[in-house]
Amino acid sequence: MSFFSLYAAAGRLASPGLRLMLARRVAVAKEIPGRLAERFGVTTLPRPAGRLVWVHAASMGETMSVLPVIAALAAQCEILLTTGTVTSATLAAERLPPGARHQFVPLDVPGWVDAFLAHWRPDCAVFVESEIWPGLLKGLDSRGIPRLLINGRMSARSAARWRFLRRVAGVLVLGFRWIHVQSAADAANFRSLGAGGILEWGNLKFAAPALPVDEAALAAMRVAIPGPVWLAASTHPGEEDIVMAAHERLKVDFPDLVTIIVPRHPERGAAFSLPRRGMGQAPLAGEVFIADTLGELGLFYRLCPFAFVGGSLVEHGGQNIMEPARLGRAVITGPFMANFLEPARLLKECGGLLEVVDAASLAAAARAWLKNPETAAAAGAKGAACFGGLDKLPGKLAALILETAL
Repeated sequence: MSFFSLYAAAGRLASPGLRLMLARRVAVAKEIPGRLAERFGVTTLPRPAGRLVWVHAASMGETMSVLPVIAALAAQCEILLTTGTVTSATLAAERLPPGARHQFVPLDVPGWVDAFLAHWRPDCAVFVESEIWPGLLKGLDSRGIPRLLINGRMSARSAARWRFLRRVAGVLVLGFRWIHVQSAADAANFRSLGAGGILEWGNLKFAAPALPVDEAALAAMRVAIPGPVWLAASTHPGEEDIVMAAHERLKVDFPDLVTIIVPRHPERGAAFSLPRRGMGQAPLAGEVFIADTLGELGLFYRLCPFAFVGGSLVEHGGQNIMEPARLGRAVITGPFMANFLEPARLLKECGGLLEVVDAASLAAAARAWLKNPETAAAAGAKGAACFGGLDKLPGKLAALILETAL
């Protein structure tokens, strides 16, 4: 029996357990009850007439990066965006242009995939970064639907695993008509598997538009925090304690300092006995403030002269450091940046990033920039210049997608 037959059989056997897992996710607000059927490939949305491009982005970061491509496509075709998280669905509801609609991606069970593809009948499928699901990809191939991978990434370790499964890789990885990659290293790893159609056009995340901001909310926050302020963005469990310890060290020099923490997952804000934006509370001089709202990171990056970006002092692999850099904000990270090695390298080389390892070094880096704001501003300007020059990439990718969908 082939790998794909075994995989399909395993999916069918697992389907009762997957239904139970989804029900549990509903209970912790990781699924939307009224849209649970979408996970089984069922939707009430009609398939629009005309050419339809299906774009799949796993979660928030991938969705943010592909929105400019969707905007470039929207005037020329119908678009279906699928994602797998509630936060990305919320973002889609706020940011998708006319002509685009959102559905949760079905789990990779044969009947659920078949229902999804039979309903939508896309003319082309676009996967963002590293989403490779055997059932979905085989379903597309069996229907003759071309597929592309954009902003693809593949580590040397993943490439080695695929080489061990070369026959499977020949169907899944090499079945993409085009593979647009984030970096030269990603291109080399794909080529090591025998992949063709590799496009080294630059990292789409570098071309993402600046995070949006409510100018009235920003003005109000500047009034509420007249003194020194800095930001810890997209933090993960374990990092908030480090940031709070750094805050206590910094208060020796800056008694009125406000440290703003934006948890990567806003629902974690309730775990902190501190003033919270999600509760409508205001920041207090000398205290830590929890900004546990969705879609306001652009506000806090503009409010603060520099930012620590989380997921990097714990072994998560980092979060998106290009977002503050594109806004001219200097960046601090921890050592764990496996998910953003190339941008971290570029940003460090241009002088826009400092790396720290603990509360003491985090406090030292923040203290240096709080005492010398002109130095922080100069580092931020270098970072902004580092990620410039890719404004035409979304349109270039949109043209490639449309050509493939013909």
